[in-house]
Amino acid sequence: MASDTPESLMALCTDFCLRNLDGTLGYLLDKETLRLHPDIFLPSEICDRLVNEYVELVNAACNFEPHESFFSLFSDPRSTRLTRIHLREDLVQDQDLEAIRKQDLVELYLTNCEKLSAKSLQTLRSFSHTLVSLSLFGCANIFYEEENPGGCEDECLVNPTCQVLVKDFTFEGFSRLRFLNLGRMIDGVPVESLLRPLNSLAALDLSGIQTSDAAFLTQWKDSLVSLVLYNMDLSDDHIRVIVQLHKLRHLDISRDRLSSYYKFKLTRKVLSLFVQKLGNLMSLDISGHMILENCSISKMDEEAGQTSIEPSKSSIMPFRALKRPLQFLGLFETSLCRLTHIPAYKVSGDKNEEQVLNAIEAYTEHRPEITSRAINLLFDIARIERCNQLLRALKLVITALKCHKYDKNIQVTGSAALFYLTNSEYRSEQSVKLRRQVIQVVLNGMESYQEVTVQRNCCLTLCNFSIPEELEFQYRRVNELLLSILNPTRQDESIQRIAVHLCNALVCQVDNDHKEAVGKMGFVVTMLKLIQKKLLDKICDQVMEFSWSALWNITDETPDNCEMFLNFNGMKLFLDCLKEFPEKQELHRNMLGLLGNVAEVKELRPQLMTSQFISVFSNLLESKADGIEVSYNACGVLSHIMFDGPEAWGICEPQREEVEERMWAAIQSWDINSRRNINYRSFEPILRLLPQGISPVSQHWATWALYNLVSVYPDKYCPLLIKEGGMPLLRDMIKMATARQETKEMARGGSQHCAGTCPSGCGAPVLGQAQLPYPDLPRSCWVRISGGTSCATSLGTTSRLRGRKRPGWTKKK
Repeated sequence: MASDTPESLMALCTDFCLRNLDGTLGYLLDKETLRLHPDIFLPSEICDRLVNEYVELVNAACNFEPHESFFSLFSDPRSTRLTRIHLREDLVQDQDLEAIRKQDLVELYLTNCEKLSAKSLQTLRSFSHTLVSLSLFGCANIFYEEENPGGCEDECLVNPTCQVLVKDFTFEGFSRLRFLNLGRMIDGVPVESLLRPLNSLAALDLSGIQTSDAAFLTQWKDSLVSLVLYNMDLSDDHIRVIVQLHKLRHLDISRDRLSSYYKFKLTRKVLSLFVQKLGNLMSLDISGHMILENCSISKMDEEAGQTSIEPSKSSIMPFRALKRPLQFLGLFETSLCRLTHIPAYKVSGDKNEEQVLNAIEAYTEHRPEITSRAINLLFDIARIERCNQLLRALKLVITALKCHKYDKNIQVTGSAALFYLTNSEYRSEQSVKLRRQVIQVVLNGMESYQEVTVQRNCCLTLCNFSIPEELEFQYRRVNELLLSILNPTRQDESIQRIAVHLCNALVCQVDNDHKEAVGKMGFVVTMLKLIQKKLLDKICDQVMEFSWSALWNITDETPDNCEMFLNFNGMKLFLDCLKEFPEKQELHRNMLGLLGNVAEVKELRPQLMTSQFISVFSNLLESKADGIEVSYNACGVLSHIMFDGPEAWGICEPQREEVEERMWAAIQSWDINSRRNINYRSFEPILRLLPQGISPVSQHWATWALYNLVSVYPDKYCPLLIKEGGMPLLRDMIKMATARQETKEMARGGSQHCAGTCPSGCGAPVLGQAQLPYPDLPRSCWVRISGGTSCATSLGTTSRLRGRKRPGWTKKK
């Protein structure tokens, strides 16, 4: 199982400082520019971590706002020291590099920083005397500068800045530079002249750069140990140059088979040349190549027995001449990866889970087009078979999704894979920390990429988590995202259905503060708009029913949300739905449950006091829909209205006495042993109807409800009744002269059911207060008798759970 090891103190402090820059490390100068406090000195270990974590937070955290002058904190090398920093995406601009130009950088990785222009090329010169490693991968515009063409005023009005390619920049003066990555550089950059001043390159990446003459590489034949020529259209001339680089330990000539057509075909002869001439080779990547000649031995000639990495047994004939197994061999999307004996400790390919995971690991950072296809293979493994390296797979997919937040293919395949990697089958193997990371990247995907497939996959993945518990750390954010998805203009029914399900689950078992906050986000209004749209289409489907159920949950003991429901024509929608869908039992139950919540709010009950509404509620008393539930909920609504007394009955028809008679008749028709499709977490709204004589029928409904629940589900509801002080109320009601005899009998029965129940739910017998020798003692001093021994127990604690859980649904795949 994955570890739930807490974050290190360094990580926690770094995160806190970055989220509170002007209160910890710096202060605001002129309310805009950050400046480091004068009494602070930070060593390189801390400065590097601050910058790299800052980049990570900007790219991955939703609630982190970048500061425009962040890099100015590191402008003075006397108080801060930067040595190794990795910057990526559009976060970095010219002025940011300019702010740190005085630092003695040893390692600078700039990945896909497309906002950098030729101004940053000049800034790079500031680091020339110290820089050892430099990556400009994907910085397509860094070799462009703005030029204002003289004498072309009319053109300048249309295009004030013209982009021109810088051709005179070289790496002159970068005497210590050993590692250089120019991958995906813009066409037209004169690579040969650019690199000529570098005397001792050890590693060079020219991915995606096309050059017909590679002879310039030979100037580093005695120093170059790593060469990457991914997606370069090779020729025999290139191969002749490569085999002269006798110090190479890593060679990558792989390609993306789907991106473009390449004339070059890899042959058995070429592979043999690599093995013969490059004696130090430890890593070779030939992924994506079409093998022109048969490089593999026949099945009949293959060594029998277990899979071997020994070169002498290799199924790839040229590699039998290797002196030792390769550390890595890239064979992704080649036929060779399916052979039996491959002389390498780690192989990327598509044969099995291990090869696929190796491919994702090797290509994630710089090759999203390959990574997405590898993740798609992992998706099939997780869906059809069983993933044996779950934790590794999850971490790799999370990394890919973080690294390529705006890449459609990565987001689609990654979110689909996460759905299967987080299902219940694998849950026990995942730590809380890991599952939170999954939730973070899922929400990032929903936030960053408004694409139907991504949204659907992300919503389905969230269904694999315990809701709301596992989503509570991102509660506000996930609700906001789901509400945006539920915009009625969207036409994808499947996404709406899943999103409504999630919304319902999120408000089902949370405290009232959470419900009120979500209501203010527009939850109630959004659900009403969904219902209105379905009504116009005359469709009562799961989205319609789930929307009413969600409203039932969010209005539970939250008067503000109840008022919002009324203010936005909720009652009209209720009547219209009742009329349009008279046979939909689940719909009726959800609507009546919601109106029960509204009726519990004394200030809102006058809005229900109309002839139309009271007549509808009265007629629903006779409904047999969903067992007794619709009739029961209708009677609950009327019970609270009756509780306000005769003077609040402001209508002529129907008369109060008539409605009372129908309520009595309905209650008497219910089976007291009915099993219920409802889940109470608090009896407070019911209990307040007991100690009163204004409305005996309301009192009777409340007593029936309690008696039914404690007799059918005693283990669950007897402790709740005791904890919320229901037992004294029932006993007092039995003594009331205004209470009807049948009500008293029911109250007596409920009291007897719970008289011997421990409120903790443990099932042990409890002494009732009347039995105590010292009835004046506080309830915390009561004694529980169990198995002839006694132990102190507190019966006076109030349950933290407020509100009632409403019916939900089984998750459907």
